[in-house]
Amino acid sequence: MSKIRILVVDDEIEMLETCRDILASDREIEIVTEPRSRVAAELMKTEAFDLLLADLKMPEMDGLALLQHARKVSPETMVVMFTGFPTVETAVEAVKKGAFDYVTKPFTPDQLRVAVDRALERNRFTEDRFDQMIGKSPAIRRVFRLIERVAATDSDVLIRGESGTGKELVARSIHARGKRRGAHFVPVDCGAIPENLLENELFGHERGAYTGAQGSSMGLLEFAHKGTLFLDEICELHPTLQAKLLRVLQERQFRRVGGIRLIDVDLRIVAATNREIDLEVREKRFREDLFYRINVVRIEVPPLRDRKEDIPLLAAGFLRRYGREWGKGVSEIDPEAMEVLSRFSWPGNVRELQNVIKRAVVLCRGDRVTTEDLPEIFETGASPGNDSSKFFSMREVKVRAFELEYLRSLLARHKGDAARAAEEADLPRGTFYRLLKKHQLRPESFKP
Repeated sequence: MSKIRILVVDDEIEMLETCRDILASDREIEIVTEPRSRVAAELMKTEAFDLLLADLKMPEMDGLALLQHARKVSPETMVVMFTGFPTVETAVEAVKKGAFDYVTKPFTPDQLRVAVDRALERNRFTEDRFDQMIGKSPAIRRVFRLIERVAATDSDVLIRGESGTGKELVARSIHARGKRRGAHFVPVDCGAIPENLLENELFGHERGAYTGAQGSSMGLLEFAHKGTLFLDEICELHPTLQAKLLRVLQERQFRRVGGIRLIDVDLRIVAATNREIDLEVREKRFREDLFYRINVVRIEVPPLRDRKEDIPLLAAGFLRRYGREWGKGVSEIDPEAMEVLSRFSWPGNVRELQNVIKRAVVLCRGDRVTTEDLPEIFETGASPGNDSSKFFSMREVKVRAFELEYLRSLLARHKGDAARAAEEADLPRGTFYRLLKKHQLRPESFKP
């Protein structure tokens, strides 16, 4: 078994020595101590740790900032925080941002050991967990094995799977396990941003490139230099942008919009799509040459209906997450409710299961989720063999009608200004544009 590695970060040298003394044992544990939080942050970019112990109050970079950094560069590392300020607000904030637990100063040796043991135990159920993904089915284990193999290389990767299967989690895992993990992981939703805006987002622009371009601006290609660019829903790319992206992949150079200077870029491309991309190529909707460039290694993420044995594990994981996040003592799902969840067809895949459990935690009045806490569709006993598809088609009709009317009223009220409409709707601009595209609405049609 590999040695467990723990990084302890505290600006008090005595605290570092105390932790080392308490945690020194016969177990195979390597303890690395660091009094400077910024140095520790750099260390996490190049070295792997099973557990981070960090003080909340530190100069330069406080514990919460270090926690966020750890979640970005090493998401598989468990985090336990020290605090001398035992307030509920501090604890909740740390947990919401990804900490597994916190220990109040001063603590006893047993208190520290218990917190560390619990965190390491959670991190060590590797037979069911892979980075931020959970599963033990043969279908998902094939994905885990492919991630391990491809992460060690610098190959471009194509991920295919239905919506809600976790394609971005696969991409983030490839980045986190690869040699580029110390640089940026940059996600781009190709279907959410109009073509003219997406070109500017990717390539950046020079001053005067278009009306309103008061200065030069870096694009996401430059920002991802030395890191990973994740192109989600790449089949949504306009043919013009497909051609420009192909040139970047071939030459590893590009020009900003309105620029003449070639900019070198060193990055890894991970692309994803929920479409049958082979069909898109045959039907000439996606460039064949670009397809061969990104399809070096292909990972098929299975739908949830093909990994039924993972449903109890996923449901339990989401239950712990939302129960802890919202301070509710919901600890289990009763057998009848779990049986119902396991029989369901899950057209929305893992994302739909996550939302169902989130709703159940909100509505649960005790410490156990029952069938009463599940949406009405589950009362019909819907399963792959009966009429769940009718329910979802009817629901979709109602949702689409509501969305369409709402979007029209927003655009009319703001006279076609999509940015202001998105702000009123309290939606990220990318999400708003995706909805406009879904309903084939053009903001300019609403301008006076």
